[in-house]
Amino acid sequence: MRHEVRFSGYGGQGIILSAVILGRAAALYDGKYAVQTQVYGPEARGGASMGQVVIDDAPILYPEVADPDIYVIMSQQGFEKYGTRAREDAVMLIDADLVRSRPACRAYEIPATAEAKTALGREIVANIVMIGALVAATEIVSREAIERAVLDSVPTGTENLNIKALQRGFELGERACKP
Repeated sequence: MRHEVRFSGYGGQGIILSAVILGRAAALYDGKYAVQTQVYGPEARGGASMGQVVIDDAPILYPEVADPDIYVIMSQQGFEKYGTRAREDAVMLIDADLVRSRPACRAYEIPATAEAKTALGREIVANIVMIGALVAATEIVSREAIERAVLDSVPTGTENLNIKALQRGFELGERACKP
């Protein structure tokens, strides 16, 4: 089944890395096909940033994200630029403290940045918290695959912190999905 995932936020939040990690988890560890693309403004930090991933069980013939069914939005600017036209049956995970707007589609509020700051002591892992929540909420890839992809992608010496962030994201995603 084809899934089109769009990550957005501002430069410096690890948006592009999040898309790379998800694509890696799907392609290398879950045996799926995946294509990742990215867009970011001229500002290295602070400007709008967007990464996209297409994941499918079959070879991907069209690699662009045309109509995302899953969104991960980590800033208000990211929502305004890339999330306002989400279709009604889409799923959107939003950073509860950084995104003021709410979409018409099903949305899960994940306090990723607040949790990264308070529970983990490092705001820089908010994107990993959000990836964990994404996997828990959508099961787009397996938990084992995303864990391996995170470990492959983070700097040496930060593995334990990032795994804790991922586990915290799993918990937040599970909690957000409960009726």
